[in-house]
Amino acid sequence: MNPNAPNHPGCGHVTFLGAGPGDPGLLTLRAVEALATADVLIADPQVLDVVRQHVRPGVAAEAQGTPRQADADGSSGTATVPVLRDSANLVMTAARGGKRVVRAVAGDPGLDGYAADEMLACAAEGIVFEVVPGVAAAVGVPAYAGVPLRDAHSADVRFVDALSADERCWSEIGSSDATAVVSATLETVAAAAGELVAAGRKPDTPLTVTVAGTTTRQRTWAATLGSIAQVLKAAKVLPSPQGAQPVIAVVGEQSAAGRRDQLSWFESKPLFGWKVLVPRTKEQAASLSDQLRGYGAVPSEVPTIAVEPPRTPQQMERAVKGLVTGRYEWIAFTSVNAVKAVREKFEEYGLDARAFAGIKVAAVGEQTAKSLIDFGVKPDLVPSGEQSAAGLLEDWPPYDPVFDPIDRVFLPRADIATETLVAGLIELGWEVDDVTAYRTVRASPPPAETREAIKGGGFDAVLFTSSSTVRNLVGIAGKPHNVTVIACIGPATAKTAEEHGLRVDVLSPEPSVLKLAEALADFGAARRQAALEAGEPVTRPSERRPGSRRRARS
Repeated sequence: MNPNAPNHPGCGHVTFLGAGPGDPGLLTLRAVEALATADVLIADPQVLDVVRQHVRPGVAAEAQGTPRQADADGSSGTATVPVLRDSANLVMTAARGGKRVVRAVAGDPGLDGYAADEMLACAAEGIVFEVVPGVAAAVGVPAYAGVPLRDAHSADVRFVDALSADERCWSEIGSSDATAVVSATLETVAAAAGELVAAGRKPDTPLTVTVAGTTTRQRTWAATLGSIAQVLKAAKVLPSPQGAQPVIAVVGEQSAAGRRDQLSWFESKPLFGWKVLVPRTKEQAASLSDQLRGYGAVPSEVPTIAVEPPRTPQQMERAVKGLVTGRYEWIAFTSVNAVKAVREKFEEYGLDARAFAGIKVAAVGEQTAKSLIDFGVKPDLVPSGEQSAAGLLEDWPPYDPVFDPIDRVFLPRADIATETLVAGLIELGWEVDDVTAYRTVRASPPPAETREAIKGGGFDAVLFTSSSTVRNLVGIAGKPHNVTVIACIGPATAKTAEEHGLRVDVLSPEPSVLKLAEALADFGAARRQAALEAGEPVTRPSERRPGSRRRARS
């Protein structure tokens, strides 16, 4: 904050915020706090998606300027094209109106010349501002590439912007043994390497070049100053239609290819960069998508079913009233949607979690249990083994007229649910009110772009969590391309997939979505290892040529 600026009545507040080099997870806690209280968000275009998910609904969010070339110091000062200055006007106008403004920039605002100008403008008008540092690209990108900038010998580190470096700058770095972090583009990095060789660096000095650093599009090449041009040519790196592609190059012994092989933790994730289609809503797929991101994948949630109220709600209404009046000993939830349906009925009647007092509650699955806890209800019974109706029955106690004053179970579920649980509970001596709490219908087709990606091989893998997801996805979007890895949660789902002409590559060892994701990660890791052992480049399934043979089931 500027301590010398007078805080004029009616003036707002500006936070200059560093959004980091690309990975949304690199936002600081302080940055998230500032975004949560913002009235106006003004962001560099390349970081708008990173920051706007943390602002309140309805907050004005603007992308201003054109994407900037990342500087060697890790920010975005030198532009390959002129940057629009509308951002400064917007910041000042909003602040004069008493708004809390967040100005988000790529990298770190302290290393951004445009942000510095805007800070000076705030200071001149007496507008209070503060600075929230961000992770600079020059530091964050090498870390994600597995390239340490210093070792125990404390080598010097020098930063240089290849676009603005002059002969004197190249001479100073070329004549030293310091690790050099060079900001360039894919089109200019070979020329920068040549400048260093001409200035005195040995042609066999190790070099790494990283593009799209800290994102799942990251790619790193290891070479030497003398060979980088040939390496990039052999890799068939093509110019981007969006313009010059910024890169961070690290020159020095720390970037030796052998060391990077040991330290490359990000790009070596088992599903790195894989686009994985998850046929669920974002709410249903939350933990599964988080798990996939942990494996390096890019999950894309595409719901294949929509949930609607039952056609005749009277049965559900009687059951909820019976729940309150003591008709049931147990209530069993087999899905998040069942919890949601009962909760909505409760709210309709002005009830809350206290209505469950004296009733035992069972839940199948981690997400179902979590949704109950969010409602204020802690389940009394969750399967200790398989998270399914069969697993619940294994732990469900038989009816005992001595210890159980009531012999009835309330089972709210989908209209298409199987009879396994009902039959099992009856066999254990319980009476069951099997109530249709909601209907599942086929969802609307996804956008045309998504449908084309599904049919054209744009996805690397699809996770099928039930037979209905197979049927519905094919129905609303078409059959996945034959290069797409098909992963199924169990034999019944796999059989349905095969009936629709799909080759199943991955079968979960247990009927659990988390185990399914784990099995896909194991498949990806094995595929990666096989490529490395064969001396072949590690590619994603979607990068394979159409018509190539599919791998056998893992």
